[in-house]
Amino acid sequence: MSRSRWYQSKYFKVLLHAAIWAAYIFLPYFLRQNSESVAPRPQHIRRQFSIEDYIFINLILMAYFYFNAYVLIPGYLNKRKARQYSVYTLLSFVAVVVGIYDLRTLAFGGHMTLRFPINSFFTALTVLALSSAYRFLIDRTEAERKLRERENETLKTELSFLRSQISPHFMFNVLNNIVALSRSQNHLVEGALIRLSNLMRYMLYESDEKKVLLENEVDYLKNYIELQQMRFGNDVQINFNCEGETSEYYIEPMLLIPFVENAFKHGIGIIENPEINIDLSVENNRLTFVVSNNYNDTDNNSKDNNSGIGLTNVSRRLNLLYPDCHVLNITKDNDRYTVHLSIELK
Repeated sequence: MSRSRWYQSKYFKVLLHAAIWAAYIFLPYFLRQNSESVAPRPQHIRRQFSIEDYIFINLILMAYFYFNAYVLIPGYLNKRKARQYSVYTLLSFVAVVVGIYDLRTLAFGGHMTLRFPINSFFTALTVLALSSAYRFLIDRTEAERKLRERENETLKTELSFLRSQISPHFMFNVLNNIVALSRSQNHLVEGALIRLSNLMRYMLYESDEKKVLLENEVDYLKNYIELQQMRFGNDVQINFNCEGETSEYYIEPMLLIPFVENAFKHGIGIIENPEINIDLSVENNRLTFVVSNNYNDTDNNSKDNNSGIGLTNVSRRLNLLYPDCHVLNITKDNDRYTVHLSIELK
């Protein structure tokens, strides 16, 4: 599970709100006090505004801000109770305006004689607007977070399904290889079973991880290729080349094997001098993987009916896991089938 970012913690949010309110309450007050000390107002309009009065009024505005944001909007407006929300908002708004006006009148020594409390009205209206905007921002952020979570869960479910398809499909082919060895070259079966155990150990204990070392994935490919080499012997020319540092990078497990498996499935059979070339290189944080094999359209048409989920599966996984940092090209040219995969490793 990924750790929450520090700015998403509730403690940071509380401190941020406290800092904003402190700045909102105290900064204008001290600026006003400084301005009056420089240019004093006439005695009959000079404010008798104490810091206690000023803080108390702003505490009312603060309470109104959170009352609208955390009680009225989520309790009524978000539940499609617009009429109740309008009534309670109007009543609370009037109460705040009147309360602030009365407190200001007392603080000014009774000199405020406006019939309509303009300052209090616009102050409360500003707080109401800011509170509503704040609540809508919270709701939108939460909706986007839940949407991302649903998308992530959907991707995880799909990836889990795709992975579960790989193992049975792969094991079916490997067991077929060992059965073929037992019939033609039974002295190689023991070595084949040892390699199969290595493959199964990797599949059982490492393929469930989100990422595995590229070095381990390469070892897995080598075991599979050696198993195929034992089966076909000199009947198929298999060339495997690996260049670059593979112990420093991670990759999605079981991502490369479907391409190799596909080459052995379609690169042998009714084909003269079958040859399979596998090249893997790592340079400048980029993995390049090229697999090529001979193919025969007549033979492959019959195999396609039972071709399984190999390339379709891995192509989908690449789109999910490396959406903007991979290039997959598959070409057929001069009876040669070539897969060229490039992945930017992180």
